Amino acid sequence: MTEIPEHLRKRAEAARQKAEADAGAAAGGDAPAAAGNDAPADPRIPAALLERSKAAKARAAGGGADAPAAASGGGGGAVAVADRPGAVAASAGGGGVPVGAGPGGHTQRLLTVVKSGSIQDVKASPIDKVHTWPHLLVAEFVAALALTAFLLLFSTFVHAPLLQLANVNRTPNPSKAPWYFLGLQELLTMFHPMVAGVTIPGMGLFVLMLAPYIDKNPSNKPEDRKFAVSLFTVFLMFWAVLVIIGSFFRGPGFNFVFPWRDGIFFDL
Repeated sequence: MTEIPEHLRKRAEAARQKAEADAGAAAGGDAPAAAGNDAPADPRIPAALLERSKAAKARAAGGGADAPAAASGGGGGAVAVADRPGAVAASAGGGGVPVGAGPGGHTQRLLTVVKSGSIQDVKASPIDKVHTWPHLLVAEFVAALALTAFLLLFSTFVHAPLLQLANVNRTPNPSKAPWYFLGLQELLTMFHPMVAGVTIPGMGLFVLMLAPYIDKNPSNKPEDRKFAVSLFTVFLMFWAVLVIIGSFFRGPGFNFVFPWRDGIFFDL
């Protein structure tokens, strides 16, 4: 049970002592004089409660023997008052609605003071961050395992034999660079070496360096990053097309061929 505050205890004790003094004065026949010379009422107690308390004390003092008869006998507004403090009296005309009677006939009840903070619904603000362990590292570990399994299966079914030593007197035809440089080799067949080897790759790297300063959208959703997605798609498709052409559509003399007609001149 919640503890009652000290100031409410003191107020209840003072009211109880005052009620006992008034009841003793009324039992001695001095009730009319006391009513005329009574001390000013406590302004914190409503007048209706004071009148109700005085009426209950008068009935308890003057008609203690007639209370049961009055309760069972007649008037619709008669109220039965219990002899024991703390009992509950029932109103005959009020349909049996209980009226609380405290010590000394008082009808007041003390309420517990409840702090407002204890009943407030506090909700934490959402945080769009996760811990590095285990959330991020577990995902990266699973991705590393999946990539390792793919490389194992790929190396099982696709052979990569070691070729013989290079002969400086005999250049293979066609002579192709590794696949990651085939895009540059394909550009050399279309533009001047200065343009294909310096200007175009330099402009591409410069645009990629400026991309984070041009697109400052902090969102992680692809639908909100149209500039970044478009830039990456153009770069990827441009380079992927050049690598595919250099790998499968270039034959002897680095001439353009159709792989389904002349074969594939590229060793994995």
